[in-house]
Amino acid sequence: MNTEKIIIFDTTLRDGEQSPGINLDAGEKVEIALMLEGLKVDVIEAGFAVSSPGEFDAIKAVADVVKDSTICSLSRAVERDIDLTAEAVSGAASSRIHIVLATSPIHMKYKLQMTPENVLEHAVRAVAHARRYSEDIEFSCEDASRSEPEFLARFVEQVIKAGATTVSLPDTVGYATPYEYGKLFTYLRDVVPNADKAVFSAHCHNDLGMAVSNSLEATRQGARQIECTINGIGERAGNASLEEIVMALHTREDFFRCQTSVETRRLTAASRLVSEITGFVVQPNKAIVGRNAFSHQSGIHQDGMLKNPLTYQIMTAAEVGADEYRLVLGKNSGRNGFRMCMRSLGVEFGSDADLDRAFSRFKDIADQKASLCDEDLLATVVGMEALSRESHIA
Repeated sequence: MNTEKIIIFDTTLRDGEQSPGINLDAGEKVEIALMLEGLKVDVIEAGFAVSSPGEFDAIKAVADVVKDSTICSLSRAVERDIDLTAEAVSGAASSRIHIVLATSPIHMKYKLQMTPENVLEHAVRAVAHARRYSEDIEFSCEDASRSEPEFLARFVEQVIKAGATTVSLPDTVGYATPYEYGKLFTYLRDVVPNADKAVFSAHCHNDLGMAVSNSLEATRQGARQIECTINGIGERAGNASLEEIVMALHTREDFFRCQTSVETRRLTAASRLVSEITGFVVQPNKAIVGRNAFSHQSGIHQDGMLKNPLTYQIMTAAEVGADEYRLVLGKNSGRNGFRMCMRSLGVEFGSDADLDRAFSRFKDIADQKASLCDEDLLATVVGMEALSRESHIA
């Protein structure tokens, strides 16, 4: 089976940090960047250089220590921004300048207060200026999903002609559906004459909960870079989640026919580090890295897992660096799950009758408590030795 490489562009340190309540200092950025390098992320967007002197210094610090990933910084389509961005990433072994300018009618009219022709001229000048510093230039057509397709096609053609090597089509406000977003990539790759001269990139927000789906559909329609964040952190409802995208491509390589260079066994550790530094708690049922991602409480599920884990898991916990799957006992659990959990506590039942009595006690307790501790489970067999010397309850 032929597969194609997907470039993973991590923007945890830029778009992720734009989450209200997150403020990373230089040391924290370096720590996360080194983790991302170990994760084998292809591109690390270290920040927005012009936003503050401290941000500029933090980007420089990241660029100085990371050797195996490309370091990039975001820039407005303004020469002063581009100059600062180029200086901030100049110490990197591999660097990129990332320019952003809006292309949707609502952004051009109300935010930029520029005509479409002026926006296009502005973008071309910005790319030409950035080319003085680097041959690796990414251009993001902000709010691409709400842009007029014909204008966007002309715009993309011109920025590629000016020297952009990556073109990003952000779903900036999380408005697109997978069908619409994928169709945008297909359309541009079909009608832009020089589309083959640049890598097309997906950048999706999660306002309608479709950031990951949109990103994955983009890969099916020709995108070869995905922009995402650890734990899906980001403005408003967040960005596409790196760990979900990576594992979707990994687990369903047969469908997407794409692969990444990410070291999946480090995903859980990466998630925990970002959560610890930012203070943003990962929800228990978060896909891939949530505490419950590999936990099973239903009796039917537990029975299936004990017989063959593939019955209820499409990936192993080890693949993402998590602890092995857990059987969590609750009122929905069954006898097999109860028996196995008791065995882990050193309790063996000598007969089915002993198991039935203990299981009945367990159900009484489970009906009263949302979570059970070891002491609760052991309480189900208290005094049972006296009932049956042959039960071998330890």
